[in-house]
Amino acid sequence: MTLDGLPGLPDLPARIRTYLDAHRRHDVPAAAGCFGPAPVVVDDGRTHRGRDAVRAWLERTSAEYTYTATALTAVCHDDRRWTVAQRLEGDFPGGTVDLAHAFTLDDEGRITALSIAPWTAG
Repeated sequence: MTLDGLPGLPDLPARIRTYLDAHRRHDVPAAAGCFGPAPVVVDDGRTHRGRDAVRAWLERTSAEYTYTATALTAVCHDDRRWTVAQRLEGDFPGGTVDLAHAFTLDDEGRITALSIAPWTAG
């Protein structure tokens, strides 16, 4: 996934960029290192609270399917909230899905919250 190459895509904060790249590469330690001390992740109708639960979620989602990710857009809502939309294509049911990753960052730029849900343009 290349986020830099899309016209009009704003510069993502370092930890969001690192997280997206690490997760794509199935690098659980690098992805987990982007989160703050008490993160909350909501994905596929489940909430994962705390570093141990988020790490377990990362391990499961990194091993579950093989996919490619293409950045569609990124929106900066304010200095702490970003939404990145991606198209995933892979060996999961349905084969293709567009997802919005809504990030919240703390004062140090660490991810404190991540919510992943279907994305629709517009």
